[in-house]
Formats: sequence, C-alpha cells, structure tokens
Amino acid sequence: MTLAGSSPRWRWLLAGGVFVATLDALFAIGFWYLRNAVPPMRILQSIAAGLLGEASFSGGAATAWLGAALHYGIAIVMVAVYALAARRLPRLHTHPWSSGLLYGALLYVVMTFVVVPLSAASPSPAIASWVAASVAMHLLIGLLCAAFTRRALR
Repeated sequence: MTLAGSSPRWRWLLAGGVFVATLDALFAIGFWYLRNAVPPMRILQSIAAGLLGEASFSGGAATAWLGAALHYGIAIVMVAVYALAARRLPRLHTHPWSSGLLYGALLYVVMTFVVVPLSAASPSPAIASWVAASVAMHLLIGLLCAAFTRRALR
C-alpha cells in the first residue's frame, strides 16, 4: 500500500505541511520583528533569496509571495519525507517522540549546513539567540512531522 493510494492520508500530510509552514513563518516573522523590527515581507523575501539572491529584496510583493510558496513547499516535503520514511522504518511511526526530535535535529542540520550554503542567499552572521530558537523550532517541527504522519498512517 502506498501513501498515494489513499487521499485521506495525503490530506493529513498536506495539512501537516501547511501547519508546520505557518507556525515556522509566524515564528521567524515574530522573532525578527521583535528583535530588529524586520517587516514580514522582508522575511519572506529572504526565503526567495535562496533562489534569486539579493535581487529578491528589490522584488516587492512578488518575491515575498515566491518566498512564501517556497517555504510552504519545503514544509510539505519535510512532512512527506518523514511519512515515506516511516512506511519503511516502523520505528518512526511507533516512537514518534524520539524519532520526531531526531528528525527535527536532522532538519536543522540539513537546512543550516547544506541547503542554505548551497543557495543563492548571502551568508548571515550566527546570532546565538536565533540559533537557539531555530534549533528549538526545528525540534518542534520534527515532532509535528511525526504527529501528522502518525495520524495519516492510522
């Protein structure tokens, strides 16, 4: 049985990706607005900078929407990858707490040390409060991936 063969499963995984993306976007927007008064559009443009580089910051709403689309797409893929892995590795499904935390840590490492450095975005300085908050958010994201997968695979 595949995940594609059951639309209710895909609905739960899609809902998980949308939930994760929304929570993560609100977290980043809130963090940077409170810390440096960075407007929400700039946060979304910084995601688009992964594809467009510095040009994303002069693209107005169009590049902010691109950033939002990329952000939601990535989050949906994060949940779907966990679900696909859980079909082959039952431990991911039967031990969602430990597996979700481990997956969240893996997501942080991959995004921070692989995806972002390979992107067109300019490197940004490491700020301890942002690093700590980002690690915590990724751990929560991993738990959410596990929770939505667990629901989808019931």
